[in-house]
Amino acid sequence: MTIAHEEAVIDSAAVDAIFAQARTANSFTGEVTEEQAQAIYELTKFGPTAFNSQPLRVTYVRSDEARATLVDTLSRGNQAKTASAPLVAILSYETDWAGKWDSFLPGYNAPKAMYDADPALAASTGNNNAHLQAGYFILAVRSLGFAAGPMTGADFAAIDAAFFPAGDQKSFLVVNIGQPGEEAWGAAKPKFSYDEAVRTV
Repeated sequence: MTIAHEEAVIDSAAVDAIFAQARTANSFTGEVTEEQAQAIYELTKFGPTAFNSQPLRVTYVRSDEARATLVDTLSRGNQAKTASAPLVAILSYETDWAGKWDSFLPGYNAPKAMYDADPALAASTGNNNAHLQAGYFILAVRSLGFAAGPMTGADFAAIDAAFFPAGDQKSFLVVNIGQPGEEAWGAAKPKFSYDEAVRTV
């Protein structure tokens, strides 16, 4: 039992499943149904974003053809586990996320002008907030009892060319999803302590 378990408003089993005992899996088994895939997003969408912008887009890769295309873009160490995972998600951000302003923040569109005037700011805001949502995506996967295998070892330009040729999305993360398979876990890696990572000013 840790101070996190003692202070949490969720039970200890949930703390372990989502945080304390959760680890990145390297092999997968089982099945992820369409209903479960939908539930992952339904939890993810509640994560905070600037101006409620929600730039994250999720592409679930299920067909053999799409899976083979994706696997070819991955670093060698990520290919086999992705080829066999029950479900794989490509996480990206919508490049014209600000164009949907009236949908995600109706009645208050004054801030939109600064993004329209500064494409670099719009791109960085979309990227940063989609990364924030990606953290919630991983927690959502874990909360449904699955293991997540997030990966950045990929040629994301090639992923964009294959899956988003119109340039309307920019990928940044691939996530394998499923029950942990045989020898899914390597040795546990050390985490920085509170004293090493936190200061109060």
